[in-house]
Amino acid sequence: MEEEALDMGEITISDWYGHADKMAEIRFRTIARRLPSLVRQAMGVAWRASPRDTLCAVILNLLGGVFTAFGLLATTGVLTALFTAGPTLGRVQTALPSLALVAAAAAMRATLQAGAGWAQSRLNPQISRLSEEELYRQTSEVPLVAFDDPDFHDALERATSRGMYVASTVVTSAIDVLTAAIGLIAVAGVLGVLHPGLLPLLLLAVLPDAWAAVRAARMRYTTEYALIPVHRRKWIIGKLLAERSSAAEVRAFTMRGFLLRMYDAVAVAEQDVRLALARRQTITRLIGEAIGGLGAALVYIALGLLLAVAAIPLAIAGTAVLAIKSAQTSLANLMYATNRLYEEGLYFTDFTRFLDFCADRHHPPSTLPATAALTGFRRIAAENVTFSYPGSDAPALRGVCLEIKRGEVIAFVGENGSGKTTLAKILAGLYEPDSGTVFWDDVDLADVHPDAVRLRTAIIAQDHTRWPLTARYNITMGTDKGEPALHAAAAIAGADDVIAGLPHGYRTLLDRRFKDGCELSGGQWQRIAVARGFHRDADLLICDEPTAALDARAEHAAFEGLRAHADGRTVVLITHRLASVRYADRIYVLDHGKIVEQGTHEALIAADGLYRDLYTLQAAAYR
Repeated sequence: MEEEALDMGEITISDWYGHADKMAEIRFRTIARRLPSLVRQAMGVAWRASPRDTLCAVILNLLGGVFTAFGLLATTGVLTALFTAGPTLGRVQTALPSLALVAAAAAMRATLQAGAGWAQSRLNPQISRLSEEELYRQTSEVPLVAFDDPDFHDALERATSRGMYVASTVVTSAIDVLTAAIGLIAVAGVLGVLHPGLLPLLLLAVLPDAWAAVRAARMRYTTEYALIPVHRRKWIIGKLLAERSSAAEVRAFTMRGFLLRMYDAVAVAEQDVRLALARRQTITRLIGEAIGGLGAALVYIALGLLLAVAAIPLAIAGTAVLAIKSAQTSLANLMYATNRLYEEGLYFTDFTRFLDFCADRHHPPSTLPATAALTGFRRIAAENVTFSYPGSDAPALRGVCLEIKRGEVIAFVGENGSGKTTLAKILAGLYEPDSGTVFWDDVDLADVHPDAVRLRTAIIAQDHTRWPLTARYNITMGTDKGEPALHAAAAIAGADDVIAGLPHGYRTLLDRRFKDGCELSGGQWQRIAVARGFHRDADLLICDEPTAALDARAEHAAFEGLRAHADGRTVVLITHRLASVRYADRIYVLDHGKIVEQGTHEALIAADGLYRDLYTLQAAAYR
């Protein structure tokens, strides 16, 4: 049977080169203009990581350049003594003082370079830690809706796939640039004293290589930038093939061949792109090396002509050869470091731009003392709330108005996609409405930090996270209130029976990937999640399908516990099991983002609307 063509979604070959034209516009002058900014930015990161090690690296490299120049000048004295007339022993003896200075300069330079290397090796782990912490600090603070935005995911991918990890490389490259520049200045000073005309010729030998390196780096970055959607698709497919959560269905639906075929289609296309990149980079480097070799030949021809016309003595010529070699090495190092700094700086800029992107999305400073303002609400009201997910054509909520009084049990019901969970997340401060207002008493939630709402809200979610932590931390979530509160929450949710069966009780790690870890069933995890919500003991408790994974007996016990726990508290219940909401104080029925009905169970049944239709459909199954 012939295999059908694969639909690769948003990934096409043309998409992979979406940024190629923009990146191809970058020229060497662009790099030269941007170099001071990159060096300044990199040194700023290094300074925040460790001022002491940054100073050590820079100062020791600077002193190393000084001793490089001193050694070259001392070499002139050695060659002058050796090239004078007289017995060999006498010439060697005359050269010994200068030779000792050369040796001392070499020893000092080696010592200083070793010290600078030590300082740089200390900087790297400190910079990596600083960068990682900053990324996770910023990412964890952005509004939840950002994670529904494809642009945010692309920026996050660029920042985490490479941008975060090149911070230490950028700093190292910046220090290498400074080191090479210092060495070049030192050698250029000596070479200029010997004969100023040699230095311009030296540039001919190195600049072609620099051009080739910059162009190759631009090609590589362009390709990597454009392949980001491919990396994400490969990662997603790879997780489906290798993760425990999908392993059962991969086998049950015999998906292995299909997923491998999809993975191979993406991987082969990526491979073709990389092979083409390697070919273009090789051609570029060959051109640069050919032109560079011609420049080097011109340097030595010019030096020979100067000797032929006696423009410089032989000793000076010998020193010039050593200086040219040293200058070539320093200039080549400078170009390599500059190229590497620019290339890695592109990725590092992705990282810093993502941090700025996150910072721009942070909630503005509160205009009220939020914690005090939200204590002990009497009512929560939503007025004309509208909300759309990023990239969505249709709003998830349209002009929603509702009121919740303290101590009430409110139910949101409706078909899938009607907006129930979205509305609950807005009330909990997880989403901000596009328009409209949510009040806690007379306080507009737009005027307070979302954390002020979240601290007084508990959510029992259907798609709860299975934290790879101990059973205790899965319930307390880092806000331990003591043993009585822990055991009470577990008992109300029926999680105490689950924990009693664990080998180490509350200290059991709930992740089988770790040593001595245990895995729970879906229903057991649901009880842990319910206990987590009860333990928070918040003013507003939102239960989003809290019993979806429970059996009938466990579900009945959970709702009995919920009713007992809800005494005097405000509860928002979202469920498709309408038998569970008949005792709610008020039921809001949502349809396509609008509240179409509200009232008690009896009133809605009498109204003969959508609620009655849904309730009747479910009730018929039990007749």
